Amino acid sequence: MTATEENGTVPGGQDAPHDGRHGSAQDPPRTRLIRGPGMLLVWLYGVMVVGAVSRSAVQISTDFGKAPLAYSLSAVAGIVYGFITYTLVRGGERARRAALVCCAAELAGVLIVGTWTLVEPSAFTDATVWSDYGMGYLFIPVLLPLSAMYWLRKAAARPAAR
Repeated sequence: MTATEENGTVPGGQDAPHDGRHGSAQDPPRTRLIRGPGMLLVWLYGVMVVGAVSRSAVQISTDFGKAPLAYSLSAVAGIVYGFITYTLVRGGERARRAALVCCAAELAGVLIVGTWTLVEPSAFTDATVWSDYGMGYLFIPVLLPLSAMYWLRKAAARPAAR
C-alpha cells in the first residue's frame, strides 16, 4: 500500500477532465470508500451478491415457472448488490454518488417488495431476497442500504487527503 492509499486516496481520480493523459499531476486523487467500516460494507455486499445471484440462478434455471416474479426480483437484487459492491471498490466522487443513488433504489425496492409480500402474500408463490423486508436474510437487505447510505454521505463530507 502506498502512502497516498493509506491516506484514503488513489492516484488518477476518475473525475478529472480526460485529455488523453493518464495519471498526470493534474488528476485529483480518487477518494477511497472502502476503508474502515466501508470495508465491512464491501464484504457484506459481496456476500449478498453471491447469495442473491446463486439463489436466483438456481431457481430460474430449475423452476422458473413456479414463481417467475419472485425469482426475477431476486436476480435484480443480485445485480443491484453487484453494482453497489463495484462502486464501493472503485471509489471516487462519481462512484460514491452512483452507489448512493443505487442504495436508495435498493432501499425503495426492499420496502416496496417487503410491504407487498406482507399485504398480498398470494402475489408471491415463493420468497424473494427482499420478501418480508429480507427476513430470510436476517433483515440484512433492509439494514444494508441504510448503513451504506450513512457511510456514503459521511464519505462525501470527508475531504480527500492529498
